Amino acid sequence: MSEDIVDILIVGAGASGAAFAWSMADTRMRIVCLDQGDWTNPADYPSNATNWESQSFGPYHIDPNVRGLDTDYPVNNEESDVTVVNFNGVGGSTILYGAHFPRLHPSDFRVNTLDGVADDWPLSYDTLDPYFALNDRVMGVSGLAGDPMYPPKQPPLPPLPMGLVGETVARGFNKLGWHWWPSDSAIISQPYEGRDKCLNLGPCLSGCAQGGKSSTDITYWPEAIRRGVELRTRCRVKEITLRDDGFADGVVYFDADGNECFQRAEVVVMACNGVGTPRILLNSKSENYPDGLANSSGMVGRNLMFHPCGFAQGIFEERLDSHKGPAACCILSKQFYETDLERGFVRGYNMQVTRGSGPLTTAMTGYLSGTIPWGEGHQEAFAKRFDHVASVGIICEDLPEAHNTVTLDPELTDSDGIPAPKITYRYSKNSLDMLSHGMDRAEEALRAAGASEVVRSAPLAQSGWHLLGTARMGNDPETSVVNSWGRSHDVKNLFIIDGSIFVTSGAVNPTSTIQALSLYIADNMKKNLTSLFD
Repeated sequence: MSEDIVDILIVGAGASGAAFAWSMADTRMRIVCLDQGDWTNPADYPSNATNWESQSFGPYHIDPNVRGLDTDYPVNNEESDVTVVNFNGVGGSTILYGAHFPRLHPSDFRVNTLDGVADDWPLSYDTLDPYFALNDRVMGVSGLAGDPMYPPKQPPLPPLPMGLVGETVARGFNKLGWHWWPSDSAIISQPYEGRDKCLNLGPCLSGCAQGGKSSTDITYWPEAIRRGVELRTRCRVKEITLRDDGFADGVVYFDADGNECFQRAEVVVMACNGVGTPRILLNSKSENYPDGLANSSGMVGRNLMFHPCGFAQGIFEERLDSHKGPAACCILSKQFYETDLERGFVRGYNMQVTRGSGPLTTAMTGYLSGTIPWGEGHQEAFAKRFDHVASVGIICEDLPEAHNTVTLDPELTDSDGIPAPKITYRYSKNSLDMLSHGMDRAEEALRAAGASEVVRSAPLAQSGWHLLGTARMGNDPETSVVNSWGRSHDVKNLFIIDGSIFVTSGAVNPTSTIQALSLYIADNMKKNLTSLFD
C-alpha cells in the first residue's frame, strides 16, 4: 500500500474527466487521473486500413461486450430494453462518438415547474452558459449562430457543410413549415489549434485519424498534461476507501499487470459515466455505507436514463453522396422538443438528420433488416440504397424512473474480479408514445423531401450511448447524491462530474452539457478551496 498522497484524484479520462483536469491544472496542485483504458494511436484507427468498415463489427464495435478488449468491462443487459455502448480509454466515448454537440435547452432544467413531472435542476441554463461557451472553444465546435430554439450563442467555427442530404431533408422541413438548423458539431470545419479540418471521409464512429473530430485525447488532455496533470492508463479502480472520520481516503485499483494498488488522495473525483460511476460507488461498501458509498439516499444507481431512439431512412431517386461527410452531424429540428399535451405525451424529442453509411455497412444492415437480399437481387437492392439515403433520427427525452437501475451483478465480473454492472431498464409508456409520434413525423419529413420509400427502425436496442441520472444532483440529501456543484452530500471530499449527476435527460446528445457541468464544478471548487469541505 503506497503512502504517496495526491491532492486531487480523478477516476476516468473521458469527456468530463479531461475537461475537469484541464481546468483544475490552474491550481498547480498535484492532480492524478486513473483510467482503466489506454491511449488510442490515431495510426491504428480503422480508416487507415482497407478493411475499415469491418473493424466496426469487431475491435472498434460500439458495444464493449462485442468488442471484448482487455480494457473493457462486461455489462449485463439481459433485463434492459437498451444495450449499453461505450468506449474505455483516454478520451472515453468521445473516441467513437459522432460529435453531434447540442446543448440542453433552458426548459430542460425546469421540467417539474413547466410540466409537473420529474424534478427541476438546482441550477439553470444561464448558470452553465459561460461554461458551454468555454467548452465550445476548447473542443473546437462548428456551428451557425442564430438558432431561434436557443438563447444567443456563437460557435467558434463556421458550420460544417450540410451536404446533399441536409439540403434535401431541409426542403422537406420547409414544405411542412417546421424548424430546422445546421447541427453544432465537435468537428472542426477549418484548421484550429494545431489540428487540420475535417476531410468529410465519413467513418467518424470508428475514430478520426485526421484529428478533425474533437475527442478529448486531442483537445483537453495534451494541454492538461503539459500543465502538470499526471494521467495513468490501464489502472482499473475497484473501490473508494474511507478514513475513520468519514472522508474519502483514496482508491484501490489494479494496474496493467493485475497488481492491486492503493492511491491516497485529499479529494476523489468520479468521472466514469452513468454506469461506471455507480458501479464503483456500489462496490465501495463499508460498515458506514453497507449499500454503497455516498448512498444514504438510496439514489446511487437509480433513475438511469438513456434516450429512447429510432431512425427512419428515406430512399431517394437522386444520388445524395450519403456516405460522405460526418456521420452524425447534418441538420436538426426542434419542432417537437417542448411539451404539447395534445400529442398524448409529456416533454418532447429532437429530430436529427444523418447521412448514410459505407458500402459494407449498407449491405450488412440491409441484409439484417431484410431490405437487401443475399444472392439474387442483391446488387440491384444495394445500388438503390447506397448513396441514395437520408435518415431522420428521433431522440426522445427519457424521464427519470427509480426502477431503472444500475446494480452489481452477483456473478459476472471483469478480468480483475470486480463485479460487472447489471442494467435493469424498461421503456415507459410516455417514451414509447413519444417515439411513435416522432417516427410518424420523421417519415412525414422524408416523404415531403421526396423519398420514394421509407424504412423505419424503432426502438433501437443498441443505442445506450447516453448514460445519465444514476447519481443525481439536488439540494435535498434525501433525494439526491450530490449537491448543486457536484459534491457528495455524504462524503465531503468526494465529487461526481459525469452524466450520472443529470436530474433529467433532455432530448439531445449530452456530451456538451456533461463537459459544461464538469467545468462549472471545477470552477466552484477553485473558488471555494479554503472552505471546500465545510
